[in-house]
Amino acid sequence: MKHILFVCTGNTCRSPMAEYLGRKLAEASGRPHAFSSAGACALDGQSMAENARKILRENGITGEGFASHSLTPERIRQADVILTMTASHKRIVIQQFPEAVDKTFILKEYIEDNAEVAGIIEECNRLEADLFLRQAVGEKISERDRQRLNDLQTRLPNYDIADPFGHDLTAYRRCSEELKATLKKLLAKLAE
Repeated sequence: MKHILFVCTGNTCRSPMAEYLGRKLAEASGRPHAFSSAGACALDGQSMAENARKILRENGITGEGFASHSLTPERIRQADVILTMTASHKRIVIQQFPEAVDKTFILKEYIEDNAEVAGIIEECNRLEADLFLRQAVGEKISERDRQRLNDLQTRLPNYDIADPFGHDLTAYRRCSEELKATLKKLLAKLAE
């Protein structure tokens, strides 16, 4: 059983929906995993957005007792895989917790099943981690390495899951449908 940590901005919309929907889908498939969530810029103890709660209720989930969580070293350590909602969340996690670089991915990036794109992701992640670590120890990054990373990144699809915060229930429904489709692929990948 893997422990999956979902990360968004405030831990009030996308990541709690991913946590609860993921848990429900995992239980229904008989593939138990531990799911939790946190926010890259979260304040501990905030309530879930009301529209996120409504979406969960539409899916037969109460979401009772939810309170937002900030990223902590303990949460990072406990997670086997950290899945972010956007590329910027991934950068924040890696900047704050460089030891998590090998287990931090954008959710949709992690479940990519196109072999060619997966190869680009792998090379991009390797190069990004290497450049980040070199920069952290004060090494200068060559323009060639920066250009190579930029070239790789421009070849990748946009993996971000749009933030529904502040939007109507329709935006939250779109987000939940995107999450459910992605979570089903995630569970299939975890079963491999």
